[in-house]
Amino acid sequence: MLTIHSPYRTGILVEYKVNEKDFLLFRADIDALPIHEENQIAFRSKNNFMHACGHDIHTSILYNFLIHVLENKIQRNILFLFQPAEESGGGAMEFFKTGIFDKFKVSNAFALHVTDEYPQGTIASSKGVLFASSLEINIDFNGVSSHVAFPQEGKNAFNALRLFLDSVEKIPKDISEPFIFGAGKIEAGEIRNINPGHARIEGTLRCLSRNKTHSFYNKLLNILEGVKTATGVDYSAEKGADYPEVLIDEKLFEKVVPALSGKFNFIDCGYKMTGEDFGYISHQYPSFMFWLGTSNGEKFGLHNPKFLPDDSLIELGKEVFVSILKAIS
Repeated sequence: MLTIHSPYRTGILVEYKVNEKDFLLFRADIDALPIHEENQIAFRSKNNFMHACGHDIHTSILYNFLIHVLENKIQRNILFLFQPAEESGGGAMEFFKTGIFDKFKVSNAFALHVTDEYPQGTIASSKGVLFASSLEINIDFNGVSSHVAFPQEGKNAFNALRLFLDSVEKIPKDISEPFIFGAGKIEAGEIRNINPGHARIEGTLRCLSRNKTHSFYNKLLNILEGVKTATGVDYSAEKGADYPEVLIDEKLFEKVVPALSGKFNFIDCGYKMTGEDFGYISHQYPSFMFWLGTSNGEKFGLHNPKFLPDDSLIELGKEVFVSILKAIS
């Protein structure tokens, strides 16, 4: 009845099978982030990695739901995916590459993500695109260092980086086709009186479709060529994790939401520019994903060293999954 599959180096797929029919897939991400935790709690992280995106809550909810299914002998085939590497590395895609899902006929997939954008217990989702396509990008600017007293003897990589960012800001904005380029990490220089010969951006692109994201990436390459011509500073660009947009199936939405609205506070939130590799799963199977609100007045935001959803969310999240299961059965 219960089989544990471990085809990847981390993460597991738990198979609960009671008949020869199709499966429902429920997924939780399990990875943490390289962030120093600032919460003053007994189980505070001690290794400068923490669950600043709530994946520990996601995992606990899914495990609690698994226990509920076992104890109540639910008569539906269910796959419980405890998925690694959502934050970076595309764990969903890597898990699928193992071929493990070729063994199962999956009819629908489900996932949640906690957030303190909404009050605790609020559920938020929307038809169509819920989360944006996301592409990590690293850009290295390779010039020639020189003493600040003799700038003409070098090619200042940081100036090239600044010119690039200024040029990106001048790309015409179309509110009907939103896009974001975020440069979350910038590095340049080694000492105060030497103009940097190397600079680096680690950033992310966000659009409402993967095609648009890749099109925007090509625009960035054109800008980089222009910067190279203007400054003489060469560049290299590298793609990282590449996530498609999260799609919410319209028919599944219309089936699930009435059941959730009757028991919980439901909000149709529209799209968000958040990136999530559940997008890959949502392109394989008709899917429903939702935000689960955590706020009791506080609002730190995801990836914040003080983000700490209350433990009561574990039972609440399980009840949402149970309601979804009843709605589609």
